[in-house]
Amino acid sequence: MMLQIVPTHWYSWDVTVTDESRPVADIALSWLGETGTLTVDGNTYDVHREGLMSGTFVLEHAGRVLAQAEKPSVFRREFVIRHADREYTLRPQSFFGRAYVLLDGSRQLGSLAPKGPFTRGAAADLPHDLPLPLRMFIVWLTVVLWRRQRSS
Repeated sequence: MMLQIVPTHWYSWDVTVTDESRPVADIALSWLGETGTLTVDGNTYDVHREGLMSGTFVLEHAGRVLAQAEKPSVFRREFVIRHADREYTLRPQSFFGRAYVLLDGSRQLGSLAPKGPFTRGAAADLPHDLPLPLRMFIVWLTVVLWRRQRSS
């Protein structure tokens, strides 16, 4: 089922993620810095950069790290995501586009793409066998990349 990523306000990057019309998560990005919270099934997850100059982001719940995402290069819009002894890559579908693909090795597992060139609304097709908090972490990472792209 395709997830819909819906901005909550015109002035912020916060989004609600829905599955058909049912809300499944709220994603809040901080105004300053690259931190935020994910609210999934009534549980709050923290997402943040591991250190001030680090390229690693973490998904935490109750003080426990559930997943990490690391930028292999400051020059690429790409993350290597580690979760439960698995590794995935989130990278742009094309050099200039805003659409991203989720890969397991060279096999495409899913995609995230804006609904249009001037909107922050988007759709995500991510595998259901990934835990929902991990899928929302992937959405959060993509929104962070879109925000960086818009700012530059």
